[in-house]
Amino acid sequence: MGIVIGIDVGISTTKIVGINANGDIISPIRIKATDPVASLYGAFGRYLHDNSISLKDVEQVMLTGVGSAYIEDPVYQLPTDKVEEFIADGLGARFETRLDRMVVVSMGTGTSFVRCDGDSIRHTGGIGVGGGTLQGLSRIMLKTDDIVQVVELADSGDLSKINVLIGDISPRPLPGLPSDAIASLFGNAQSDASREDIALGILWTVLQSICSAAILSSMDCGIKDFVMIGKLSKLPLCKQVFAACESLYGVHFHVPQHSEFSTAIGAALKYFSKG
Repeated sequence: MGIVIGIDVGISTTKIVGINANGDIISPIRIKATDPVASLYGAFGRYLHDNSISLKDVEQVMLTGVGSAYIEDPVYQLPTDKVEEFIADGLGARFETRLDRMVVVSMGTGTSFVRCDGDSIRHTGGIGVGGGTLQGLSRIMLKTDDIVQVVELADSGDLSKINVLIGDISPRPLPGLPSDAIASLFGNAQSDASREDIALGILWTVLQSICSAAILSSMDCGIKDFVMIGKLSKLPLCKQVFAACESLYGVHFHVPQHSEFSTAIGAALKYFSKG
């Protein structure tokens, strides 16, 4: 059996990964997308070159992501099929975490929630908060959409100058809410707030909103494990935000080793499940 290539053609990036017959993941890569067709072929060519893979080594190409709708022909005349993105999310997250019951939180331009319960994988909703929100707010408030620069600014930020905490509005902790829990995101921001404080506030707003929405999405089923995938899951601040939400709500957030490539991995795995 040859190598199966999974390609996640997204709005802003194309992710590609190979999986061999032993289930080993081969050197995932990411290419910035301007045009989905051009980025797919560019990513594919670079991936084969960088890993010394020839076309005859490829058994199957599996496409997923919103940009895959633009691809109608077989990629380089290879056997090509498509996978529903939410199914790919679930398969990839389950493969990396070995969890059978979880909510997969795909942190892309926006954020989607996929509930996995045994063999059942289904999309349960999402919110329009994600990487696009982070870039848009940064563009307006910080005059940059360079996320690396935003993260560097946030390192020197003071969250108390941006958010209102429970301790700011109550002399004692409220039931289930410690004094350091956030009562209002950006509720304490002043017109002369520093760029560093604003950067930190934006990151917290996006990440905590995603965490809170994910937890609310699972309240009817009691799932406590959340698998965070997508490029945002690698932001340094995630550890701090996830830990705060875990402590507050008694849940667990998991970030797989290849979290940015989970959807591409899941697309490739779908081929093996057909066999």
